[in-house]
Amino acid sequence: MGSMGNGSRRGATVRKLSWALVLSLTTLGAGCGTEALEPVSPAPPALFDTLEQEALSYNHLSVNGLSFNGLSFNGLSFNGLSAGGLSQASFASWFNANPTLAGEVMGYIIRCAVPEGETRTFTHVQANKTYTWPGLLGLAPGWAAGASPTVAEQQIVSACLAAHTNPFGVSVPISVHGRDAQGQVIPFTSGELSMFSRPESCFFGNLFQNQGVYAGSQNPPLNPNQSTTRACAVVDGSGMPRRACAPIVYAGSCAAMCTTDTTTGVAFLNCTKDGVTFKPLTTRVRDADLAVCGDGVCQVTESCGTSTTYNACAADCGVCP
Repeated sequence: MGSMGNGSRRGATVRKLSWALVLSLTTLGAGCGTEALEPVSPAPPALFDTLEQEALSYNHLSVNGLSFNGLSFNGLSFNGLSAGGLSQASFASWFNANPTLAGEVMGYIIRCAVPEGETRTFTHVQANKTYTWPGLLGLAPGWAAGASPTVAEQQIVSACLAAHTNPFGVSVPISVHGRDAQGQVIPFTSGELSMFSRPESCFFGNLFQNQGVYAGSQNPPLNPNQSTTRACAVVDGSGMPRRACAPIVYAGSCAAMCTTDTTTGVAFLNCTKDGVTFKPLTTRVRDADLAVCGDGVCQVTESCGTSTTYNACAADCGVCP
């Protein structure tokens, strides 16, 4: 399969991702004050030198960030993501309530809503600090241009924020699929599908209107010896995720709730929960990012013990003291 979607509307066709644009946000309580952005270490060359694609992103948003004021805040729900919108007193009031958490959330909002090549800047007057956030996916063109977000934009940005939540605070690459708020396919390549070969989850909801945010499973269940930092919507043999990630609510199988996008075959057109239909996003991950007990590395998702299961992995984490 070749590349899909109209990449030119974002100012570029499907292209090799610049590592300089991939930034990792500090999670709440990481001891970094109000620093909003930190460069990550250089990526392994094999990942980025061989892959051209549009929708690769990194996830590191804390669960606290996702629930921060529910995103029903008057500081963003009525303002555009332009210089004018971010200069409004309502936005400053929201941001000043918790600059560390607001900076983290804004980094992902801009990454999701604003196209690559654009940035948004805000000066925190009290701290005499300027934040600059780069865009990437461009999922909310109208909101990014300065208009109030439409319902479709609220939904797709909510889905994008949920997709980037990582309860372990570990950044791993994800491949994001679906359509933007205007119905345009997020571009992808056959190489991307090959490298990110594991279908993972669907995410949907509307945090702006307090309609909740949901995740569904699309992946095969994890085996007892497998684990992943992408734990909010990845089920195991119990049929449920191994970790609760409130405010994300696990809603079941994506196939049971969502209508497949037959144009691409890798995403869903909509998902319905409690009679409300939402615009979703779908994620894929690499098999290499799935931890397996016995691979010789004690991962953040594994624990010591006397078994071969992920939560008692003697081979990787040793016997508990």
